[in-house]
Amino acid sequence: MVFKKVFASMGMGGASVDTVLNEPNVVPGGVVQGEVRIEGGSVDQEIQSVSVGLQAKVEVETDDGETKRNIDFGQLRLGGAFQLHEGAAHVVPFSLEVPWETPITAFLGQHLAGMQIGVTTELAIARAVDTTDLDPVTVHPLPAQQALLQSFGELGFRFKAADLEQGHIRGTRQTLPFYQEIEFHAPQQYRGLREVELSFVADSREMDVVLEMDKKPGVFTSGGDSFRAFQMDLVNYPQTDWTAYLNQWLSEVGGKRNWL
Repeated sequence: MVFKKVFASMGMGGASVDTVLNEPNVVPGGVVQGEVRIEGGSVDQEIQSVSVGLQAKVEVETDDGETKRNIDFGQLRLGGAFQLHEGAAHVVPFSLEVPWETPITAFLGQHLAGMQIGVTTELAIARAVDTTDLDPVTVHPLPAQQALLQSFGELGFRFKAADLEQGHIRGTRQTLPFYQEIEFHAPQQYRGLREVELSFVADSREMDVVLEMDKKPGVFTSGGDSFRAFQMDLVNYPQTDWTAYLNQWLSEVGGKRNWL
């Protein structure tokens, strides 16, 4: 028995955890439901806590350059401590709220390259190695976000990549420690633009939309970035022709090369 306890403290023969999601497809502001299934190991163990949350792989700037780290957000603790007996099974159901700022990972049925979001589960075990589990989820856009993405497609923009950056977009309602950038190649009609990066920062009522436009250099200019931001009402957004709205903004910045 002593050896079993030692092995369990090292993560061998101890409790195991498996999280099963009812539905892996979600939207920002929605709910992920499922259950945490815990199996007892070869000895009795004290489970200090069970928690679930969301995890994203985020680009982080360091002194050595850029690296990617897993950042947890939206954590939820499920109940208190309990004793898990040898070989016993314990099931904990949960409903995890998805923050409104959660990055989207798919659009029109296609995964956005570079996006990794999942439900993470942690089993805190007294005097032993904690056990974790990660289950991928697919985050689909809100209707307002989908309307803007479709407008970019109608204007001829082509998806390039998406990433998550650690940091804060000034002047927005952002609360998470990171934000999403969706990058597009600019079409020929916007001759002064190379690329456009799109960021959404939503809450339950409105959404900040931030555009970072990479301008081509001219004869006497070095190009550079131009920023624009506006708000969308998540309910009344259909009242605006967003394709025309975006075209007006983008034409002002990239309708022609900056020769002077």
